[in-house]
Amino acid sequence: MAADLSQIVKAYDVRGVVPDQWDEVLAEQFGAAFARVTGADAIVVGHDMRPSSPGLSGAFARGAAALGVDVTQIGLCSTDQLYYASGALDLPGAMFTASHNPAQYNGIKMCRAGAAPVGQDTGLADIRALVERWAEEGAPAPAPTPGTLTRRDTLKDYAAYLRSLVDLSVIRPLKVVVDAGNGMGGHTVPTVFEGLPLTLVPMYFELDGTFPHHEANPLDPANIVDLQERVREEGADLGIAFDGDADRCFVVDERGDPVSPSAITALVAARELAKHGGSGTVIHNLITSWTVPEVVRENGGTPVRTRVGHSFIKEEMAKSGAIFGGEHSAHYYFRDFWNADTGMLAALHVLAALGGQDGPLSALVEQYDRYAGSGEINSTVADQRDRLAAIKAAYEGQDGVTLDELDGLTITTADWWFNVRASNTEPLLRLNAEARDQQTMEKVRDAALAIIRA
Repeated sequence: MAADLSQIVKAYDVRGVVPDQWDEVLAEQFGAAFARVTGADAIVVGHDMRPSSPGLSGAFARGAAALGVDVTQIGLCSTDQLYYASGALDLPGAMFTASHNPAQYNGIKMCRAGAAPVGQDTGLADIRALVERWAEEGAPAPAPTPGTLTRRDTLKDYAAYLRSLVDLSVIRPLKVVVDAGNGMGGHTVPTVFEGLPLTLVPMYFELDGTFPHHEANPLDPANIVDLQERVREEGADLGIAFDGDADRCFVVDERGDPVSPSAITALVAARELAKHGGSGTVIHNLITSWTVPEVVRENGGTPVRTRVGHSFIKEEMAKSGAIFGGEHSAHYYFRDFWNADTGMLAALHVLAALGGQDGPLSALVEQYDRYAGSGEINSTVADQRDRLAAIKAAYEGQDGVTLDELDGLTITTADWWFNVRASNTEPLLRLNAEARDQQTMEKVRDAALAIIRA
């Protein structure tokens, strides 16, 4: 097919509508290009539950094998299970998923051996260039000896590895509701939780890439309503929601109230610092709560602030040797997991923390949720740069106000801060605000929105 690759090759992955924007023919070429760019003798490939995933991942594997590369196919898996396979087998990997996007979408998340990310600057642009060249000149000549295609089940090994990283041996019995959103959490959770003193109440564990119940994006409040209700109905200790490829997790407490991903970041950071002797670097992006760097310092660690986006987190983790990193999007990264993100490991930390004491989750997380936050608010604007310039002009030079442009524009005072960032793909500005109390946060939020939407 004649594909416009600029529409499907994103900053960190490949993603688009199947078959309108890409298909198995193109997937096979991506497999060959991935083999060529990584220079690997062997790779590992997995896929999610979307209807198009088995065909696309199989085509990718054939493309790599045609160039002499041996392919280990692990079949149905979560994205962090693919990262586990890449790390444990020390092979480049490709995961076929479009995360929480609608059913007609699919994509490829690629990594080098050891789960090192592949993005625009680390191989993805080269892969795109090869595929575009082959679209004009024809496919590359096959290797004299094609690679092998071998199937391997890594689910139990993945579960055992995660369980080895968190001590769950002395937790009290807990009742937990898990909403898998018809995504890959329905495949991984039963094996990971097996044998733990948990009463598991499963919701939407049936693998269904058409997402019949709700979009598999737990950051959208509309998508956790069912979970919140079920937690209250069941009298459960907590609820956990996973996104479509189960690399992100979102938590609600025993009352059904959402727990901020910043609070989870702070909680896990404190536990990881304790595990590593009370010292270490922890990465957080610039829209996480003030609580995160405070908790990191209180527990002997060094907080490092980064731009939003997993490539920046992973890059900084590799550079600094950080033990943990968290984003407000509910991505959690662990040095012990090849610096890759795994929502499942974060969930196990929450279970261990809650089960290791007698109080409810709402009381446990109070110490990690100290400020009033707005959440992310999107506004459609005609000119992103113009609105950012207007905000800068409104606040620059004021006493006690500092500005930085690490990622968009961040305005900070002693009592509040807000950040405004431009979307890379839509005509949107994204606002996040936080203050020491709710009234101040609302005042700061509304003042910023008035300029953004003027």
